[in-house]
Amino acid sequence: MSLRPSRILLIRRDNIGDLACTTPLFTALRERYPDALLCALVTRYNRAVLDRHPALDRVYAYTKAKHLDSGESQIGNYWSRLRLMLALRRERFDLCVLAAPGYQRRSLGLARWVGARDVVGFVDAGRPYSRLITRPVPWHYDATQTETEDVWGLARAFDIHGRPGPLSIVPDAALQAGLATALAGVHAGGRRVIGIHLSARKPSQRWPVERFAALMHGLHTRTGCAFMLLWAPGDEQDPRHPGDDAKALAVQAKVDTLPVLAQPTHQLEQLIAALSLCDELICADGGAMHLAAALGKPIVCLFGKSNAVRWRPWGVPYRLLQASSQDVGDIDVASVLAAEAELQSTISSQ
Repeated sequence: MSLRPSRILLIRRDNIGDLACTTPLFTALRERYPDALLCALVTRYNRAVLDRHPALDRVYAYTKAKHLDSGESQIGNYWSRLRLMLALRRERFDLCVLAAPGYQRRSLGLARWVGARDVVGFVDAGRPYSRLITRPVPWHYDATQTETEDVWGLARAFDIHGRPGPLSIVPDAALQAGLATALAGVHAGGRRVIGIHLSARKPSQRWPVERFAALMHGLHTRTGCAFMLLWAPGDEQDPRHPGDDAKALAVQAKVDTLPVLAQPTHQLEQLIAALSLCDELICADGGAMHLAAALGKPIVCLFGKSNAVRWRPWGVPYRLLQASSQDVGDIDVASVLAAEAELQSTISSQ
């Protein structure tokens, strides 16, 4: 296909990690079309992943109904979304890219509002699809591919070949500086800082308090490292946004003799800034893992009931642990310590 667009809108309406896994495509399109207006439409929930991204000129965001904050009305949200769609239509994009694997029916509805002349999107082989997708890219599920490689398949529509590059995000400089000042209090002597992320959305990915504490003691004994303890704040009983304040307090009580900066991340921007200051991350599979990969951090990741082939970290050194039961509760501390030591040995030898 010969495409020479001057105004491009990429649409990705999924979760934090999914969006981070799409950033190599954004970067490749900027390199392919250096003079084009390149924009993205995402949800308010995850837009911080793309704020300040060097490949993008603008980031537009709307709010899904399930992400409304207290006091926000459905009617108000629909009105805001309508105004956004009309504003996007006035931008006169000549190309929309449905930047997610598979046939994206809902994103196609957004592209219809935008009114671009051409739409690039995946279509399922042998199945009917909307004529609005003027530049279809055949798609089939490949169990050997990561999410990053899968969405990268859209690059074929632009005569871009090869493998995807690294994930990429840019932290907020002011938030980063503030956290760096706080971290200096536990970072004396040039200690390596290991990020420990406590939170996980799925029950099968939640490691117990006692093991986090034992892991931190073991790592400090072996390496003398400092820690940044990260978690999603809030009450674990909150039905919309369950948090790990109680879990974090329990871990802190067991590691109070160690150099630890405890940092709840109330906003996604805070999590990105915090991860940028860590030398490596230990976490469960989830959005934080992909953000760390986008910041170039080595990772030890604990997988529960999740597809480790598809969702493994992309583009950085990592060690992945997954029990046969697919429950992180069956991963012991010794295994994580061994994985971290092996990861550091590999990095040191490179």
